[in-house]
Amino acid sequence: MAELFSPEWMKAFGEEWNKEPGLSDALAKIGFNSKIAYGLDDEVEPRGELVVENGKVTYAGPVREGDQLNWDLRAKEKNWQKWCQKKLGMAGLGMAYTTRKLKFEVGNYSAMIKDPRMAPPFIKSFEVMGRVK
Repeated sequence: MAELFSPEWMKAFGEEWNKEPGLSDALAKIGFNSKIAYGLDDEVEPRGELVVENGKVTYAGPVREGDQLNWDLRAKEKNWQKWCQKKLGMAGLGMAYTTRKLKFEVGNYSAMIKDPRMAPPFIKSFEVMGRVK
């Protein structure tokens, strides 16, 4: 398995994202565009970035210099691994956020999770992470 959030891992994540209608199609319906970074909470910079245009990943790799991130998600590697192996539902996501196991360095968790168009695809993104080999 490629190292978590390495360029190879991010590329595979982007491919899986685009194959998942519950994620890419759901986000396309609302015209979702975003730059999303992922990383470890003990590191200064995120490790990887997805650029999503109209629900589809158009870039997946290292964080690009100068990109204005909309989201920067951080957690300990063991937690990312756990969430990749086990589905993370709404209750688990809420618990991860309130216990600070999942941190939003950039982005508004509360606004996103309250939007019924955004919450299901966000949860689905964790399931899709689990498909990356």
